[in-house]
Amino acid sequence: MDDISPGRPFPQGATWDGVGTNFSLWSERAERVELCLFDEHGGERRLDVRDRTAFQWHVYLRGVGPGQRYGYRVHGPYEPEAGLRFNPAKLLIDPYAKAIEGVIGWRAANTLPYQPGHGEDADLRLDDSDDAAAIPRGVVVDPRFDWGDDRPPGHSWSSTIIYETHVKGFTMRHPDIPERLRGTYAGLASRPAIDYLQSLGITAVELLPVHQIADESFLIDKGLSNYWGYSSIGYLAPHGGYSSSGCHGEQVREFKAMVKALHGAGIEVILDVVFNHTAEGNHLGPMLSFKGIDNAGYYRLMPQAPRATTG
Repeated sequence: MDDISPGRPFPQGATWDGVGTNFSLWSERAERVELCLFDEHGGERRLDVRDRTAFQWHVYLRGVGPGQRYGYRVHGPYEPEAGLRFNPAKLLIDPYAKAIEGVIGWRAANTLPYQPGHGEDADLRLDDSDDAAAIPRGVVVDPRFDWGDDRPPGHSWSSTIIYETHVKGFTMRHPDIPERLRGTYAGLASRPAIDYLQSLGITAVELLPVHQIADESFLIDKGLSNYWGYSSIGYLAPHGGYSSSGCHGEQVREFKAMVKALHGAGIEVILDVVFNHTAEGNHLGPMLSFKGIDNAGYYRLMPQAPRATTG
């Protein structure tokens, strides 16, 4: 059994300090929160998070470190008419996870918090089937990285020339980037990629979404994927699909190395962030994270019809 103590409300997410990990999750309306720890075989262990400070539910686990997979189950009322959609049968991704492992297994379980097939009022019927088999896990990461003397280039706005690009698309199409690095952060940090960017005379790259995304179920049914990345589900986690080194936290180190390499070439890095919607879609969409943690807290609800959300 791990050494368990209350821990701290901040920082949010999972924070390893070299001895153990502090877990903190915000939810104003939750009545109970369970931290779910997963082993490499998918076995789940649930721990009640008993301490709450300023709506931050927090716990510290001594002996838990980098590589630990985790998620949450959040308890509270399921009252869609009031904008409340708590359903502890649904595993939830930590919004502040620094790394996320796996993809959504749409066919493995029902990721909807309600029973499908009842028309416009479908979301009123709670579904209590467990969907852990379908949900990606957050991963505790080692935050250490040798930044050396790295500094943002700091070009003035008057001299800034921005090149908007897609990590995967740009590196997949460049013939001089080693094949094993194409489609990845490491590919964008490679010498051929940087030489090309410098030849353009640009001072900054603006990367189309690189946060953890989810391929929508209707795309999967067609054998397609979300190329552009505008369905974010982990805003603080580099998308694992763009990593050449692994998705157990290695993607974070690779992303940092990419930024360091671009800075070293005099190129600033700007991120395109999509805050106006998430991979959970509207009120009839899946429950992956925010919706089950505190729907009314994370989403803007329609004033006269709180069942509906902007997604």
